[in-house]
Amino acid sequence: MAVVLDSDSGEMGSLSEAAPSSNGGSFPDIISISSEEEMSPSRTLRPSTTVSLEKYSSAVISISSVEESNTPKPRRENIAYEVNFKERNIEEICICCGSLEIRTQHPLFQGGMCAPCTEHLLERFFLCDNDGYKTDCAICCWSKSLIMCDDPTCNRCFCEECMDSLVCSGFSDEIKKKSPWICFLCAPQRAYGLLKRKRRWRAELKRFYDQESNHLWIYQPLQTWDKKPVRVLSLFDNITQELKSLGFLGESKGNGTLKYLDDVTDVTRIHIEEWGPFDFIFGSTPPIGNSYQQPSAWYFYQYFRILQYVTPPERMFFWMFVDNLVLEEEDRDTASRFFQMEAVLRYKQHDDTIQNAVHIWSNIPSVNSKYSASALYVDLSLLAKNILETRIFSQRPATLIKDFFVPLKEYFRTFP
Repeated sequence: MAVVLDSDSGEMGSLSEAAPSSNGGSFPDIISISSEEEMSPSRTLRPSTTVSLEKYSSAVISISSVEESNTPKPRRENIAYEVNFKERNIEEICICCGSLEIRTQHPLFQGGMCAPCTEHLLERFFLCDNDGYKTDCAICCWSKSLIMCDDPTCNRCFCEECMDSLVCSGFSDEIKKKSPWICFLCAPQRAYGLLKRKRRWRAELKRFYDQESNHLWIYQPLQTWDKKPVRVLSLFDNITQELKSLGFLGESKGNGTLKYLDDVTDVTRIHIEEWGPFDFIFGSTPPIGNSYQQPSAWYFYQYFRILQYVTPPERMFFWMFVDNLVLEEEDRDTASRFFQMEAVLRYKQHDDTIQNAVHIWSNIPSVNSKYSASALYVDLSLLAKNILETRIFSQRPATLIKDFFVPLKEYFRTFP
């Protein structure tokens, strides 16, 4: 059955952009301070922006971009007209917005992409929701009225506007009547109207990130039949519940596996080699309010030590470390230097009360997107004390980052 999702809720604003790693949506319960409609300091003025100078000079009222009056606004409904009647090549048109100012080619489908849409897709393609589905349309990453693929191995969505402008008018209405609906990337058929899937789109996606992004790095996604069950090492916090809910772990033979260690003081490289190999290593400091025997920085240093034993240079490997606001600022800075990236902040808020917050370092796609972090302009040490004193934290910290595990579905097998 085709499911329609209207995800007009707020997006994650950026607290700080992540630096490159050497290895590499909508969040209904996570509050975001900024949205796409707001302009961050790093965002350039759009053509439609008008800046008032009235208070500086009575002779100057306002200035507007000349481009606004001379250049027609791109419209996706014009794509078919440009191709069918003006005989323009689809590679000369941005299939995401209809712009004729092309920067590169779309990684999944035949067609061009303009600079704004390229940047947007790079930052948002791997973002996922807690329900396990992608946050945005797999074509444009802009529109919000989404139809989900019913293939159990796929978690992608496609927007009605892309369907109607690239396939044919009214195509999205026809899809809603189908049960089940298999999406454009899963179906055997490669071409639907102007929408033509690339033969090696997974390799093209990897190349797209390598060439177009200066701070986001990914492994090439795998074909369904190439995916194997994930092997996880979880340190200081057991994430079995979160991975089970997403289908990575199960009770049957052949499902993914997880080994949990609460204390690694005596663990050596030999132990890791005996227990492994591992595909994903997770670690965290203790949650606020929990008693722990070691200094808070001990958990980071021990995690990093074990990470050196686990990290394989020759194959795909993921890692994530979470600080539950117990690390001192100096220790967080040290962690950022060791991991070669800045931490991403994520928090949960109910009404006006912040119930929990975490810092995250990881090489999982989407964690380092500028849309992944929550903007929170408060003293984090005071916030931690307030959460501890009022004892209002209501969830395990791992529940705040569950959606960051979802992109692993591109690389590992999941089970019903």
